[in-house]
Amino acid sequence: MSMSAGWYLRRLSRMGPREAAGRAADAVRRRRWRSGLPERPPVTGVRFTAVLPEGALAAVDPDAVKRLVAEADRLTAGRAEFFGVVRDDMTDPDWQSDPRTGRRAPLDHAFDVPYRDEETVGDIKQIWEPSRHQYLTVLAAAYALTGNDRYAERTAAHLRSWWEANPPLRGAHWVSGIELGIRLLSWVWIRRLLDGWAGAPALFEENPVALDQIWHHQRWLAAFPSRGSSANNHAVAEAAGQLAASCAFGWFPYSPRWRAEALRDLDRHLRANTFLSGINRELASEYHGLVLELGLAALAEADAAGVAVPATTRLVLLRMTDALAAVVDDRLRPPRQGDADDGHGLVLDGPDTDRWGSLLATGEAVFGRLGWWPEVPGADVRTPLLASLTEPYGEGVARPERRPAHFADAGLTVLRGPGGIWCRCDGGPHGFLSIAAHAHADALSVEVRHDGVDVLADPGTYCYHGRPEWRSYFRSTLGHNTLEAGGRDQSVSGGPFLWTRHAATRVLKVDADGETARWCAEHDGYRPLLHRRQVELAHGRREVRVVDTVSGDRREVRLAFHLGPDITAELEESRARLTWTRDGEDRSAVLDLPAGLTWRAHRGESAPPLGWYSPGFGRKVPSTTLVGSGSVDGTAEFTTVLGFGG
Repeated sequence: MSMSAGWYLRRLSRMGPREAAGRAADAVRRRRWRSGLPERPPVTGVRFTAVLPEGALAAVDPDAVKRLVAEADRLTAGRAEFFGVVRDDMTDPDWQSDPRTGRRAPLDHAFDVPYRDEETVGDIKQIWEPSRHQYLTVLAAAYALTGNDRYAERTAAHLRSWWEANPPLRGAHWVSGIELGIRLLSWVWIRRLLDGWAGAPALFEENPVALDQIWHHQRWLAAFPSRGSSANNHAVAEAAGQLAASCAFGWFPYSPRWRAEALRDLDRHLRANTFLSGINRELASEYHGLVLELGLAALAEADAAGVAVPATTRLVLLRMTDALAAVVDDRLRPPRQGDADDGHGLVLDGPDTDRWGSLLATGEAVFGRLGWWPEVPGADVRTPLLASLTEPYGEGVARPERRPAHFADAGLTVLRGPGGIWCRCDGGPHGFLSIAAHAHADALSVEVRHDGVDVLADPGTYCYHGRPEWRSYFRSTLGHNTLEAGGRDQSVSGGPFLWTRHAATRVLKVDADGETARWCAEHDGYRPLLHRRQVELAHGRREVRVVDTVSGDRREVRLAFHLGPDITAELEESRARLTWTRDGEDRSAVLDLPAGLTWRAHRGESAPPLGWYSPGFGRKVPSTTLVGSGSVDGTAEFTTVLGFGG
C-alpha cells in the first residue's frame, strides 16, 4: 500500500522538534549520498579471529544436530518457506522477486524504492526475509557440526550471488536499517561457522566485494539510525548488527568508533524499549522475543571481543528473560499480544525447534534459572554456541523469588488456574512511543488457554503491507476479546504503523493469589462512555468470569469472543458449547454469554473480515468468532462465564 500525503502529515504530527530536525538532516544526507559512493578504505592482512571456543560444537545435543541437518538438506534441495509461502527456487534465488505476487522490486537507488507500494514492488516482507540470510546461518551451522562441504559451498554461492545482485545503495535491500543490521549479524555467524572450511577466508576477508558490502552496511547504519518515534525494535536491530560487525569484522579505520557508538546505542535502546519489569514496551510479544535474541547475540559478540559491556545492558536482558519465563503458559507459549511478524535475531536451528524454549534455555545458560522457571524440554543448537561466547551474569543480582503474575508498568497480568488454565488480561499502555507502531486496539482484552490450547484467542497479525482491510481487521477492537462501542476502535488509527489517539487504560485491582484470582481495569477510549472489565478465575469451579460494565451516553456495542482454531463451537442463543482435542484426549467447556445481547457466530468471513486466526505472519485460517450486539444507555453490565469440563 502506498502512503497518502495525509498519512505523512499525520506521521509528521507525531514527531517532536528534535526528531523532525534529525529527519531533515537525514534527507540532506541522502541527497549528498546520491552523488556517488565513496571508496572503501584499503585494508590489508586482516584475519578473522572471532571463532568459537574449543569444545563449543561438541556441546550441541545430537537431537538438535539431527533436526538442523534435516532442515539444511531441505534448503540445499532448494526448498524453503517464508511467511506461509513455500518456495522451491532457493537453489538459485532471485533476490528481488516476490513469489506471492509475482512482482520484482526495481533495482533503483535505494532512496527511490517505494517499498510500501505492493503494486510496484511486491510484498516487501517476502523480498526482505530471505535476504536476512538466516537460512544461510542454518546451512553454515550444518557445515560446522557435520564438516560436510556442500553446506559451506551452497552458503558461499548464495552470498556471492547476493553481493553481486545487490550492490551498495541499489534496490530494496538497502532501504531499511533493521534489514541491514540483522543481515550483518547473520554474516558474522556465517563466517564463524565456516571457519573450518578452506574457502572461508577467500569468501570474506580476502574478498574485496565482501569487504565493500560489510563496510557499506556499517556506513549506512552509522548515517541513518532509527529516530524518535521510530526508535523501537528497529533501533535495537541496527545497534546489534553494527556492534556484532564492528567486533567480529573490526578491520576498518572507523571500526573502533562504530563499535563504541553501537555499544552505547544498544544499551540506550534496550533500556528505552524495556519496562523495568522486563516486559518489552511495544507490548508485542513477538518483538519481546526479537529484541531479546538481538540483545543476547550482540552481547556475545562484545564478550567474545573482550569489549566492556555496560552492566545495564546485561541487567535489561536478564530482566527480559525472567519476564518471559514468568508469562509463558504450560507449553512455553507467550501471550499473542500486539503485532507479530515472526522476526528472529539469530537463527541456528531448524523450524521444528521451539523458539521460546530455546530463548529460555539460553537465558538459563547465561543468567542461571530460578526455581519457579518452567522446565525447558529438548535442546537446541543456538544455546551452547551463544553461551560459549558470553560471560555468565546474574549472581548477586536481585531477581523475583516467585513467579510474577502482574507487571504493573506494562499493565500485563497472567492469572493461572488448575489443569493448565492460563488467562492474560490487558490493562497496559497503547503501545510504545508516539506512533505506537505495533500496537493493537485491544484495551481490556483477554486471552484464555487450557493446557496451551487457545480457547479465547488473540487472532494475531497476518499482514503488514498490501492488504489494508486485513491489516485493519487484525489490529481492530472487534478483532480482539473486548468490547467495541459506536462501531469504532478504542484508539484512533492514522494508517499502518500509526495511531494518532491512544486509549488510556488504568488497572484498578489485581489479586492473583487465593482460590479466586481477580483483575479489574478500565479505559477511556470511548469517553464520555467508560468501559470497565473485571475478570475472575475461580480455581475450585475451574471457570473464568468476565464482567463488563459500560456507563455513559447511548451507544451501539459489540462484544467479541474469538475462539482458537482448534475449538469447535455450537451456539444456542446465549450459550456456546466448546469442544477440542489435546494429545488425543477430548476436552470441553461451556461459554455462557450475556443474554442482554444478540449473539451470532462468524467464521471465515471476508466482506468484511471476521472469524479468522493467524498462526503466523502471512497465514490465516478460519476460526469461530462469537459477537454479541446491542445498545446501552446509561449503565449496563454484561457477564460472561467460561467453565471448563473434565
